[in-house]
Amino acid sequence: MTLLRNPVIRGFAPDPSLVRAGDWYYVATSSFEWFPTIPIHRSRDLAHWEYAGHVRGAVPGDSLAGVPDSGGVWAPSLSWDGERFWVVYSVVRSVGTPYFDVDTYVSTATEAGGKWTAPRRLPSHGFDPALFHDEGRLWLLNLQNDHRPGGRRFAGIVLTELDRETLGPVGDTHLLLQHERLIEGPKLLRRDGWYHLILAEGGTGVEHGVRTARSRALTGPYELDDRPLLTSRDDPSLPLQKAGHGELVRTPDGDWVMSHLTARPLPTPDGPRCTLGRETAIQALTWDKAGWPRLRQGDWHPAVEVEVPTRPAEPEPEVPDPGDRLGWPWSTLRGYADPSWADTAARPGWIRLRGRHGPESRWAHSLLARRITEHRAEAEVTVEARPRTFTQAAGLVLWYNTEAYLALDLTWAEPDGEEQRGQQWRGGGRTVLGLVEREEFATRQVAVVDVDDVHRDGPLTLGVTVDGPEARFWYVLGGVRTPVGPPLDFTKLSDDYGSKLRFTGSMAGVHAVDLVDAAFTADFTGFRLTCW
Repeated sequence: MTLLRNPVIRGFAPDPSLVRAGDWYYVATSSFEWFPTIPIHRSRDLAHWEYAGHVRGAVPGDSLAGVPDSGGVWAPSLSWDGERFWVVYSVVRSVGTPYFDVDTYVSTATEAGGKWTAPRRLPSHGFDPALFHDEGRLWLLNLQNDHRPGGRRFAGIVLTELDRETLGPVGDTHLLLQHERLIEGPKLLRRDGWYHLILAEGGTGVEHGVRTARSRALTGPYELDDRPLLTSRDDPSLPLQKAGHGELVRTPDGDWVMSHLTARPLPTPDGPRCTLGRETAIQALTWDKAGWPRLRQGDWHPAVEVEVPTRPAEPEPEVPDPGDRLGWPWSTLRGYADPSWADTAARPGWIRLRGRHGPESRWAHSLLARRITEHRAEAEVTVEARPRTFTQAAGLVLWYNTEAYLALDLTWAEPDGEEQRGQQWRGGGRTVLGLVEREEFATRQVAVVDVDDVHRDGPLTLGVTVDGPEARFWYVLGGVRTPVGPPLDFTKLSDDYGSKLRFTGSMAGVHAVDLVDAAFTADFTGFRLTCW
């Protein structure tokens, strides 16, 4: 037996889809507007996970330009037919509207971390697709969306047979189940003459859960279990909240486990906030006398420590990903269609970013970032740049989305005491560090620090320390950390702040902006992100 500690993949790893292929377990997770698309992790023992690659080319044209925050690639479902991996997923281009504007795609690969086939479009009833392989036949599960006035956005689970070669629909689409409670994320498995439908229930927030249904016939009718398989909604004191979106897998010895998403909230005066986003967890299962799956511990609450029926295995070296110019764990927003803005060859040991749109752009923001995985973290980087106008900036960011970020940037400002009139072309001015806080309906200049005397044309080290709900920015002067501005509310960079749907997680990284010429460059070195 192996003792694992949840979450097993920490920090922004939502909607995990678990599959076993031989001695390896693989998990694919949602990437939303971020690239690389559909990260895949692998493990031999379910406790120690390592990055194994991603589904390269999942988005046609390698571009999600223009998609809204928390749009993009939703809920990939990974499967293995004994010869190759399949992944089916949705690209969602509208969020918070009656129309999700969904395109559903499928891709295959002989190795999870290898080359994936070009995506092929499938019937797109709604998001959260999954494939079911059954006695040589291939079936597509999906959520049905009714966009009409008075319609239900979550209008039931449907099933369509696909031709294994053409991937076109075969016969009619079958409605498997409708329920007054929100259900999505369908998965199917077959056991002891029953077809078991595994469902995400209650949305992705604190009401989330896993509910199962079963039928003797693939196309139904399906009987719902009278209790949840997994949820934390009835106990806000549990350390793992938002537990839901499950998938069941059988081990080589015939035991069962389940992957699911979860979140670790921070308490705040305004309620719990999950700055790390939704993460991946594993639970051990059993089956009751009536043939329903149950958590091994006997209730429906997610456990932090779980014994799973595997032998402990040490992590192996991470799979190299030579197709990524900067490589995991770096991520960037909305595409690789134009990679020229990030250059690692111009100056060995440095990353050169060419500024493009501002940080609220959904098209061409030059940002590289890494996932924050714990409630205490520290990031620092050395930057060398000489902005000549207020339209140029480069620095260190804590990022959630275009409406929630904190940025400490080298930029330009008028001479001290001069009115802000934007006449930088007249010469003069000074290099400053500007600390900016962006939240849903406002952007605030928190602090401005003149750094000409310490910066000149040389490098400057910037940093930020996150301690639970607070973020404190600083720069290094004479080997000493000098604070910039007051502590800021890091919990605004969470799933739970604001009035709009949020599905990702907080990141730390570097960016560059040039609103006029897209030619200004900034060099970065020594980036460090430590989480504990």
